[in-house]
Amino acid sequence: MAIKTGDAIPSVKIMQASAEGPREVDPATLLGTGTAVLFGVPGAFTPTCSAKHLPGFVQQAAALRAKGAETIACVAVNDAFVMQAWGRDQGVEDQVIMLADGSAAFIKALGMEQDLTARGLGMRAQRFALVVKNGRVTYVGVEEPGAFGVSSAETVLAQL
Repeated sequence: MAIKTGDAIPSVKIMQASAEGPREVDPATLLGTGTAVLFGVPGAFTPTCSAKHLPGFVQQAAALRAKGAETIACVAVNDAFVMQAWGRDQGVEDQVIMLADGSAAFIKALGMEQDLTARGLGMRAQRFALVVKNGRVTYVGVEEPGAFGVSSAETVLAQL
């Protein structure tokens, strides 16, 4: 079942690149205090993700923070090295935390998985965005296949 408004962020270990190499991160801890934005993408370096989704959150990071978002994070079913490289390629710097869910365990715990095996991609995340306040979801925006709107940075900004 997909996560919904009022639900807690599940505690599932995922990875984040660091100077010392990949390190475990618990999204429930990362997103558990204050106001946070988490958005999920089907894959790093994919067309809409690279042209619109991630760049929108980088461009709107200051506005999101001005409205209270203390944490802005992106998650994809990729490894930490790919997420780090994509973040570098997109000029993310410290604007967005890049999270890797290589086994899709967190995405499955959210109920946001989609099977793109027929397209050669395997299990991936749906395109989505969540607003989280003190560990509880206050907004869920899940895109229909091929759509981009309810998970955009501009839409999330209006939810804060």
